[in-house]
Amino acid sequence: MRSEQLGYKFRRQHSFGNYIADFYCREKSLVIEIDGSQHSDQEQYDARRTAYLQNLGLRVVRFGNNEINSTIDEVITRIMELLEEKHPLSISPSK
Repeated sequence: MRSEQLGYKFRRQHSFGNYIADFYCREKSLVIEIDGSQHSDQEQYDARRTAYLQNLGLRVVRFGNNEINSTIDEVITRIMELLEEKHPLSISPSK
């Protein structure tokens, strides 16, 4: 998530209230979450967290560790598409 790679600056481990986002691009109001296997047991928590972040006007996108490890080029392409979008929208998990 380097700015020279994507053209936008991302902060790691940025806090919003009681939650900490994995990556946050302030300029584009975009939060990127990387979900490991433990997230399958905390769907309700993740849903509350996503709703909280969206209520702050942020877009939230989630990628699983498997996606990152096996299709990183597709993940980067999707993030670049999101960065170029002009209108905020809610992004569902891509599992």
